[in-house]
Amino acid sequence: MARERSPASWLRPQTGVARRMPACRRILLLLWLLHFSSVYSDITDGNTEHLKREHSLIKPYQGVGTSPSSQWDFWGSTLVTSQYVRLTPDERSKQGSIWNTVPCYLKDWEMHVQFKIHGSGKKNLHGDGFAIWYTKERLHPGTVFGSSANFLGLAIFIDTYPNDEAPDRSFPYISAMVNNGSLPYDHGKDGRSTELGGCSVEVRNKDHDTYLAIRYSKGRLTIMVDVDDRNDWKECIDIGGVRLPTGYYFGSSAATGDLSDNHDIVSMKMYQLMVEHTPEEDSQDWTKIEPSVSLLKSPKDNIDDPTGNFRGTPLTGWKVFLLLLCALLGIVVCAVVGAVVFQKRQERNKRFY
Repeated sequence: MARERSPASWLRPQTGVARRMPACRRILLLLWLLHFSSVYSDITDGNTEHLKREHSLIKPYQGVGTSPSSQWDFWGSTLVTSQYVRLTPDERSKQGSIWNTVPCYLKDWEMHVQFKIHGSGKKNLHGDGFAIWYTKERLHPGTVFGSSANFLGLAIFIDTYPNDEAPDRSFPYISAMVNNGSLPYDHGKDGRSTELGGCSVEVRNKDHDTYLAIRYSKGRLTIMVDVDDRNDWKECIDIGGVRLPTGYYFGSSAATGDLSDNHDIVSMKMYQLMVEHTPEEDSQDWTKIEPSVSLLKSPKDNIDDPTGNFRGTPLTGWKVFLLLLCALLGIVVCAVVGAVVFQKRQERNKRFY
């Protein structure tokens, strides 16, 4: 049985302070804590986060079906068993998806996905991957991992096959995209021109559980992965300036082509994050927000970027850390110079008496 995970534990810094500590170490510790507070100021305590069952897919999947009372609906090659939901079997030219039938009106949330990708294909002879969606419409089959390319909302792609065959990244590759319906996902280029960021993660044919966590809170999108089943989350994407409306649907889809794999979803657990918003934010109609990202450059300007990676926040956590470090060093230098000048004046005054 899979262990229950605290939704916020993977972003909590662990610190231990001895009773006596040299001044330099105190300064470094202070900078480190300031760095975490600047990056994770919106992280809430695990006890204040709540599992939303109407948006969660959990064994034995009793809420899955086509009846009017079902909370999840599926399409295509999807097979629902008592242990997993198989979006595609290890067969060619298959597409499958599963979608939540209840629109999500949470402003701040965190989704944990437990999944498994496995098959008989050897290295680079398997595909294509699967996607996690938060979109305005659901059950729209298409060419992007079994769903529509011109979507409105957020998509997280777990791509296992390199269509572009560029040497600068390895697969499987996880990427994120926010779309207002005007930019199609370019499957032939592995979505490089529209991705917000990504990372290479070895998630295929593991003997243990693999996890993906998607957090959206106060305009910040963070994606973490745990592929070693050690509850040791590693950051994949962290980007601010993301605007997502409420009232969209969560889902997952997968596809195979000439190459294939089993794409299994074991669970999708949705947690509500208890976050305070300003009165202006609370009074806004969040259902009318257009999906967008405040970037230094737009995804269209990223077409000629060979890496396909860029960050959307002008100040990342490490930049803030370096700024704080420079500021603190400046204060220390000023204090030392001031002390030396003061001491010189004191000595000069003593000579006159």
